Amino acid sequence: MSPLPLPLALTARLSPVVVLAVAGWALSSGPAATADSGTGQGSQVATHASAAPAASSAPPAAKTYDAAPAPCSGVPAATVKSLVPGAKTAGKEIPSTDTQLRRTCSWNALKGYDYRWLDVSYEVAATDEAAEKEYQQRVTEKSGGGAVPGLGDGGYSVVNLTTEDKQQTREGVVLARVANALVVVTYSGSDFESKKAPETATINKGAIKAAKDAVAALRSGAK
Repeated sequence: MSPLPLPLALTARLSPVVVLAVAGWALSSGPAATADSGTGQGSQVATHASAAPAASSAPPAAKTYDAAPAPCSGVPAATVKSLVPGAKTAGKEIPSTDTQLRRTCSWNALKGYDYRWLDVSYEVAATDEAAEKEYQQRVTEKSGGGAVPGLGDGGYSVVNLTTEDKQQTREGVVLARVANALVVVTYSGSDFESKKAPETATINKGAIKAAKDAVAALRSGAK
């Protein structure tokens, strides 16, 4: 197609401008323009405000512990030997669905007629507050015990006796919170000859000893 003659080309380009200019004049001189004359600056402010970038979100709070440490190194061999005579000091880690969040090691042995079982677990929560909430909930569930002073940021122990087929078993549970991590120790014992269970003090002291070792290992960065 040959280019339009210059006068026609200018007319084609300027026609929309003329129409818009006429429309703008009608709007600016009409009643609506009078009503909105005092709000022109406000609309500009709103436009600028809407264009302002959103405030950046605060970074997530740092966690003391990102993952549960290796639990079988949380209790020294000397402690294992004294609490679970005859057990392999290396322990056995129990499979977990998420080893980042929870890991457990177990020791158990029967020496003569005397049976002992020790479990040590590390559990990691998202925040200190979440760990504290979980700690308090478990303390409530295992009522009847008492506080353990100086054990982490909070410590609690409870001992219970159960009897099945005339065989007694005494079990102690110690809970400790350290920042956003929980340490859970379960220690139990039975005597299959006498059908009796170890004394409450024996189980309680043993569970607290293992918990103190596990807390110390956690704080020292045991892997």
